[in-house]
Amino acid sequence: MKYDFDEIISRRNTCSYKWDGENGEEVLPMWVADMDFRTAPAIVQALQERVAHGIFGYTRVPEAYYEAVSDWFGRRHGWKIPCEWMIYTSGVVPALSAVIKALTVPGDKVVVQTPVYNCFFSSIRNNGCECVTSSLVRECDTYRIDFEDLERKVTGAKLMVLCNPHNPVGRVWTKEELERIGTICIRHGVTVVSDEIHGELVYPGHVYTPFASLSDEFARHSVTCFSPSKAFNIAGLQIATIVAQNEDVRRKIDRAININEVCDVNPFGVVATLAAYREGEEWLCQLTDYLWENYQCMKRFCATFLPLFPLMKLEGTYLVWMDCRKLGVSSAHLEEHLIREVSLHLNAGTMYGEEGEDFMRWNIACPRASLIEGLERFRSYVDRHLEPAEACGENR
Repeated sequence: MKYDFDEIISRRNTCSYKWDGENGEEVLPMWVADMDFRTAPAIVQALQERVAHGIFGYTRVPEAYYEAVSDWFGRRHGWKIPCEWMIYTSGVVPALSAVIKALTVPGDKVVVQTPVYNCFFSSIRNNGCECVTSSLVRECDTYRIDFEDLERKVTGAKLMVLCNPHNPVGRVWTKEELERIGTICIRHGVTVVSDEIHGELVYPGHVYTPFASLSDEFARHSVTCFSPSKAFNIAGLQIATIVAQNEDVRRKIDRAININEVCDVNPFGVVATLAAYREGEEWLCQLTDYLWENYQCMKRFCATFLPLFPLMKLEGTYLVWMDCRKLGVSSAHLEEHLIREVSLHLNAGTMYGEEGEDFMRWNIACPRASLIEGLERFRSYVDRHLEPAEACGENR
């Protein structure tokens, strides 16, 4: 079956956080991480059948949910997760917050690798912990881990929150990199909390490896959080899974989920997860191909018209990290003025830590025509603010 990802679907007036915000109807939003594609037909059909029943009371998560998750990860990633290791909750961010609450006390240190997903900072701060940053190192069009710095930073810490694959820099950590992270953390008695929400969105030449799948020892010293929400564009259905091998850790997390009042999920999240993991794989494979071609399209456009704005290599996610330092303004200023002057909304890099100051994050999970329109708007902004020869990368 061929799915039509080129179709332009209006999301205006659907109470979309992305499209019905306060910036006005003329603004093209390429910021918050949801997609402008309909989800897999199997999911739509399953939800329609559930809606037809007409009663939407409190939901009991069935054994079939755990089996579907386990089967999916076993088939696609070689990690057959025992059903008893799983806990459900309403999203990956609530999951991260509950895990931090469960495994720390106020004042504990929690390590993150910056630039990184902004909600890591708030989840750490809201639990009274100290956020310790280990900066990723940019090398040309990609990033690497400074393992010496990471080891210094995890010394004395309680947790490390890992982004695997990494948002916003687009890295898919290799097995060898994950093994080094795990070895360092275990040596210092640090539990790894791995956010793996983008794990299904990985491109040619790269392989997503669940951190806990690497060894029994890694599984004992880690907690994994994931959801089908990014890969299948169902974030509004609010469901996620936490995996913890250690029984005592699971009890603590379960308690924290109840303290945080995120222990209930809605019936549509359960139905959608079952449909995604049982029947959505073909759609997901075609989606990933389309997103990869979007990235190639963006690379070609930038090479031709925006050569002074390098793109970081995209190994996973649908979030492209662009170097905008040539404009000589802060990323917050650039975000504001792109909206004001050319009606384009991107994410300022400083959302993800001070290391993101010179960058903007693009969400390319949209029909290709929309992507090109966004690039043209960015180009028009650049043309207004750089001399023509300078914008083309010519020496003067």
